[in-house]
Amino acid sequence: MEIPKLKIGNLTADIPIVQGGMGVRVSLSSLASAVANQGGIGTISSIGLGDVKDSEHNYESQSRDALVKEIRKAKTMTDGHLAVNFMGVLSNVDDLIKASVNEGIKTIVYGAGIPVKLPAIVPDPDINLVPIVSSARLVPLILKAWDKRYSRTADAFILEGPLAGGHLGFSEEQLEHPDDYSLEKLLPEVLEAIKPYEDTYGRKIPVIVAGGIYDGADIARMLSLGASGVQMATRFVCTHECDVSPEFKQAYLDAKKEDIVITKSPVGLPGRVINNAFLQKLEKEGKLRIKCPYHCLTACKVETARYCIALALVNSYFGDVENGLIFTGQYSYRINKIVSVKELMDELIAGIEAA
Repeated sequence: MEIPKLKIGNLTADIPIVQGGMGVRVSLSSLASAVANQGGIGTISSIGLGDVKDSEHNYESQSRDALVKEIRKAKTMTDGHLAVNFMGVLSNVDDLIKASVNEGIKTIVYGAGIPVKLPAIVPDPDINLVPIVSSARLVPLILKAWDKRYSRTADAFILEGPLAGGHLGFSEEQLEHPDDYSLEKLLPEVLEAIKPYEDTYGRKIPVIVAGGIYDGADIARMLSLGASGVQMATRFVCTHECDVSPEFKQAYLDAKKEDIVITKSPVGLPGRVINNAFLQKLEKEGKLRIKCPYHCLTACKVETARYCIALALVNSYFGDVENGLIFTGQYSYRINKIVSVKELMDELIAGIEAA
């Protein structure tokens, strides 16, 4: 297969691979810039970047300053394409988006919420707006609202299937039957939903698929089905450039198929994780003590939450995986070594070409 370029608005990436945004410091400037340097789109996650202690008193400014620092650092390491990923349930999401735009970021990826008002926050038409969806149901809702209120359409969509890591846009019941919601079934529905708006605006709205994309053959299959590109996150964790602790990466290398499980997040969504001592302790005790000085997530109900997800993810980042949550995609158990981003991208490209 000849590898197509990925065009999003006025951006053209040589390789149709977007490195997914992984929250709480998993995808920072080092990883994002390395992917961008290989011709893909590198993504910085805006979530949980502030200093743990200082953020207790200045959460919003600490979060903003830390994100700006990562963006500026990434720009010193690459001239390639960078995106920033945001969760709509962040209490300060609008502020973080505006800070990213002020720093020259040209692609805003928005998940965990319905971005009906996103064009009002980012009125510049030269900045690409990319919502994340898990079905075709939300696509016309977003596009109709943007068309009516702002005379604007999406520059791309990321379609995330049920095999992705982290928070998932599916119910626990749906996740028990992932084949019923596979990308192969969801992608044609999304392509059909965007077609009227492609006709109206006279341009293609690319669909980038995510969740369960492991190798070049997977990428080639998705491209042949009509996807314009893929988003991959899990594969990039076990790279030298990913900033997480060695213990975090080792948990990936040690994981077996049966260790990949679904848990209920304090955000109210199911999430795919590696089963570890932290989850086992949580299962035994039912609820851990919570101190919440941040109020980082609007969807988190502290009084009923079983644990602080921000602290659990930070613990894993720093290496305390015994007291930490480890998000992962369905196929992380297939990873058996740590490689460079270049090695991984070369492997994926060769797999696409061979398909």
